[in-house]
Amino acid sequence: MTTWDSQQYLKFAAERTQPAIDLAARITIESPRHIIDLGCGPGNSTAVLAQRWPASRLSGLDQSEHMIESARADNPTITWQVGDIATWTSSGPLDVVFSNAALQWVDDHARVLPKLLDQVAPDGAFAFQVPANLNAPGHRLLREIGASAKWRKQFRQPVREWHVEEPSFYYETLAPHAAKVELWVTDYIHVLPGHSEIVEWYRGTGARPWLEGLPDDAARTHFMEDYLREISHAFPAQSDGKVLFPFRRLFVIAYR
Repeated sequence: MTTWDSQQYLKFAAERTQPAIDLAARITIESPRHIIDLGCGPGNSTAVLAQRWPASRLSGLDQSEHMIESARADNPTITWQVGDIATWTSSGPLDVVFSNAALQWVDDHARVLPKLLDQVAPDGAFAFQVPANLNAPGHRLLREIGASAKWRKQFRQPVREWHVEEPSFYYETLAPHAAKVELWVTDYIHVLPGHSEIVEWYRGTGARPWLEGLPDDAARTHFMEDYLREISHAFPAQSDGKVLFPFRRLFVIAYR
């Protein structure tokens, strides 16, 4: 569990990619010359950008070597690089700096986000979306299980936290440096076959810090068994046995 797993992440490729499609569609820049996808993962969001602007020069950056290898295998014509969003700087102005569900892993948004906007050329855009559901049942149950008497002493390291703020924070952070800031929230209601799919969803993203903190695979297996039990109580099945899985996301576009 020490590396990102592109296959686990892409078990829900359609659901994870749709927000990137929605964000790219809202960016009102007709012909950007150079675009970078920060936290590109296995390249599914970068492929959205390639389809939206086929004549643009595209780059993708991710901290996971495994994710970059997967992205490069699928799209060898795109420039891929391993790097940290928090310390990344461009060699020159970019027309679009894009990030799909990655900035929640980066702390100090008040410092990092204006710096990312500074990489954008005049008339360009910095666009990102992040999960806005830290208090949703899926995350709350992870925290409750992890803090229980059964589990709290088994974590060998502090659990990595997400960093997501309210929309007003992002407006106040970016507006002084932008010509215009657009913000919106979307609730995606995913229809999943059952409760185990919710567990698999979080296994690929939100549960990773908890699993990484446990000492071995046996502990991780038992932790997720407890999680499945609680998830089954939190999400009632529909009459056909399927489960509705709401997922809220916050979108921001800051234009230079």
